[in-house]
Amino acid sequence: MNEKRALVEAALFVSENPLTLDKISKISGITSKKDLKEVIDEIKKEFEKDSHGIELTLTSEGYQFQVKDRFLEVVTGLTTYADISRGALRTLSLVAIKQPILQSEIIKIQGNKAYNYIKNLEKKGLINTEKAGRTRLIKTTKEFERYFGKSLKEIQERLKTKNYDIIQ
Repeated sequence: MNEKRALVEAALFVSENPLTLDKISKISGITSKKDLKEVIDEIKKEFEKDSHGIELTLTSEGYQFQVKDRFLEVVTGLTTYADISRGALRTLSLVAIKQPILQSEIIKIQGNKAYNYIKNLEKKGLINTEKAGRTRLIKTTKEFERYFGKSLKEIQERLKTKNYDIIQ
């Protein structure tokens, strides 16, 4: 079982997207759901130790490795989205917390610069916009969850406690 566990770890490490139990089962050859969950639990427990900088998380799309919160600030500059500005992150926070949200509401809160933030966030695949009368309706995408390595619900809870002033 150690060889299969190592294979599951390797698959989770190299995958750009979260892996479902079915996908992990096909890759590893572990057909028993019970055995597969045991292997995943073992990996999760191992990576929860302080000696690791990453952890195994479950998002709405499946399992994936992510950087532990306490190391995130230090290594953020190494990520693909390091070029997201503070203003764009604020826009993204508003969308995550209040979605679906009208573009006009974001503009009222942040001003005209938000038009560019919205355009750039959409280019990066972190938000979707759709026409809603004279404005646009905005919400986050699955890529948003993948990027942050957490489910939308977890992100919303965290934002609500840490950035209460932003959402008032």
